[in-house]
Amino acid sequence: MSVKIRLQRHGKKGKPYYWIVAADARAKRDGKYLEKLGSYNPNTNPATIDLNVDGAVQWLQNGAQPTDTARALLSYKGALLKNHLAGGVKKGALTEEQAEEKFNAWLDEKASKIQAKADGLSEAKAKAKAEALAAEKAVNEARIAAAEPVVEEDATEEAQAEGEVTASNEEE
Repeated sequence: MSVKIRLQRHGKKGKPYYWIVAADARAKRDGKYLEKLGSYNPNTNPATIDLNVDGAVQWLQNGAQPTDTARALLSYKGALLKNHLAGGVKKGALTEEQAEEKFNAWLDEKASKIQAKADGLSEAKAKAKAEALAAEKAVNEARIAAAEPVVEEDATEEAQAEGEVTASNEEE
């Protein structure tokens, strides 16, 4: 039996949500699976990936083949790196402690990159909001400035009209 690590689509139309599963290669896309390894939500920015790394490594060591998208997700979360390091431990090139240390260092670096991206996105969002507020204030000030002379002109027209009425009354 050939096992694939692949995505199983869930969610509604236009809002996909995926499960990362280990499934028989002959099974339907959204059909029967052997084990659920995690989930992937591409609707958030940055995308939310929840993965059981140890379970994925176990399936990879047992010969499961990831699809292209699943391979990218496994690589992003470090499952492929952990599998590679486990192979080095098995061959004697590394000790278990060295492999764990390398993996944890990689995880820390990856977490800092993700946090930097999230901070950049929130900063860009705040900047866009501030610019929109400034533009709205400028438009409002322009409206007020345009409305004020009209009010003054109306007042002067009324004063002139009153002056004409009093002048005509005086003539009589």
